[in-house]
Formats: sequence, C-alpha cells, structure tokens
Amino acid sequence: MPRPVRIGITHDAIDSEGNFIAPGLGLKLLDAVSDVVYDVLPEMKREVTSQQIEGYDMICSLTPRWTSASLEGNERLLSVHRFGVGYDMIDVPGLTAAGVALCITRDAVRRPVAAAILGLLLALSTRMPLKDRIIREGRWGERAKYHGIGLVGRTLGVIGVGNIGHEVFRLAMPLDMQHIGCDPYISQEDVSDVDVELVDLDTVLRESDFLSICCPLNEETHHLIGEHQLRQMKPSGFLINMARGPIVDEQALIRALSEGWIQGAGIDVFEEEPTPASNPLLGMDNAILAPHSLAWLDQMFDGQWGSILGQIAAIRRGERPAGMLNTEVWESPRFQEKLRRFLESVS
Repeated sequence: MPRPVRIGITHDAIDSEGNFIAPGLGLKLLDAVSDVVYDVLPEMKREVTSQQIEGYDMICSLTPRWTSASLEGNERLLSVHRFGVGYDMIDVPGLTAAGVALCITRDAVRRPVAAAILGLLLALSTRMPLKDRIIREGRWGERAKYHGIGLVGRTLGVIGVGNIGHEVFRLAMPLDMQHIGCDPYISQEDVSDVDVELVDLDTVLRESDFLSICCPLNEETHHLIGEHQLRQMKPSGFLINMARGPIVDEQALIRALSEGWIQGAGIDVFEEEPTPASNPLLGMDNAILAPHSLAWLDQMFDGQWGSILGQIAAIRRGERPAGMLNTEVWESPRFQEKLRRFLESVS
C-alpha cells in the first residue's frame, strides 16, 4: 500500500505562541494535498541534527544551519526547501555529497526584496523617518533643516545584478536615474533590458549616489564592503544592504556613518542577528534599520509556499524541481537510488 510523502518543517516557522509566522494560506496548502503529511520539528536548534530529520522525505527550512553532520547516516532525505534565496547557512557541497537536493524560492522573493530596496532608496532620499520623528516630537519649525535629495539623473549602483538586482533596476526605471552595476557573472547583454552599464567594483563604489548590495554571502563576498570601499564612496552617497549582514564590515559602516564618509544607509541585515541593543547603528539618525524582515510581505509568503509545493510535487512525480540549486545532484547515483525507493514507496 502506498505511503504518504513525509514533510518536516523547521521549528523557526512557528512563533512563541505556536502560530505559523507567515500570513496567508501557509500550511493550509499542505493540508489540501491528500498524499502528504507534515510535522513541525519539535525543537529549534541553530544547526539541524540527523536525529531531527530522521524519517522525512523532504524538509522545509528557514534559518537553521545545515552541515554534513546534519545528514550523517541519512539515506532517506531527498531535498531541503529553503524559504528565500540565501543559502550561506547551508553546506551545499555537504548536501550534494549526501545526495540531497537544495531548492530555493527565487521567483517568490524577487519582487518583494527589490520593492523593499526601492522603498529604502525613497525613504533615504526624502529623509522620511527623520521627518516623521520631528513632527511627532512637535518640531514642525525644524522642517526646513532636513531637505531631501532628488533622484532624476542620480546614479543607482547595484553590486550583484542577478535575480533581485536586475529587478531593482527594472522597478527603478521610471525614476530616470543612471544605472550601473557590478557582477562578474553577468554579461552586458543580460542587462540590456534595464539600461545598465556594467562596471568594476571601484567604479560602482565611486560613482553611485545610491548603492544597493544584492549579491550572496560567501567566502568571496564576506566583508566585501569594508573601510577602504566605504571611503571610496561619495560623502553624499547612501548604502543599502538587504542581502546579508557580513557582506559589510559593520564596524567600518558605523564609522562611515558617524564620521561622514557617506551620508546615510538603509540596513535590513546585520553581522549578528538579532542585533544587540548596544549596536551604535540603533542610535543614528542617518540610518534606516529593519530586523531582516522588510520584504516579509503576504505575497512573498504565498509565493514561497507556492514554489515549495510545486517543487515537492515535481519530486513526487520523479521530475527535477524548479529552483534547484545543486543541479548536479539529480543525476548522482546516491540521489537516484533514494529517489527510486521513494517513488516505489509512495506510488
């Protein structure tokens, strides 16, 4: 008799009151699939353990780390489905060696993250948070001290012009800004539709009035933006980071904002998360901050669940899913043997 597909969901998807953190249909989408059963893993651990995932075919994961030890002795798990696109917390070669596919939700986060980046750009250019504060504090008479910055003809720079970076330029086109980008993995033809000039890192730092970081975190990009790079930026420039905190040397950024190397920053990600209450960034008027959640929109969560259910359904049919990152694992003997046993047991 066929058995159901068993799905595990890491515990960080549940809040302190036991409710699913995302609005919208969420788990109801899984409830509607007749041959799927799911469990929320009972404990929240910083690193997934082999004991937690024993007996599951697939795992939906948000923040926990995955290492080779997470998969030790596991000959059943087929795939890890990550809410989002970042995978710096996942040992991808370790998953590949263990015959486990890693799937991410590129399409679901592209627009929400790009729109949030644009929102930070607009808020920085209008000095919106500061103006909100002065009116709430009865300081109407000070409004003339806080002029904004017009965007027409200014230069928007992006480091990492792939999925999200490309969408940032697409959304920004009506603003009549100049577009420059830095990405060694993208060709000029790839960005011809959004009128972007590809330049080197030094140029994008030097010429950008608003500079958005949209690259992944890895060994190559850790502290990609440090003191030297921040000093290359215009004193009137703004830095926006919605990618990963450690791409920017946070101590150098604090100095840049306090000493006027740059004019301001919009930050949704930090080197340490949650960021401590003692972080000097929290007291700076020229920084707009958010707790790594600015793109957490209802449409993003619905899109992520839709993508993940599509991935699960594809594997259930024995087909390679969309959004699979380590594509080479699909043809590996270890994965194919697990897939064969899985399909036989659920058919």
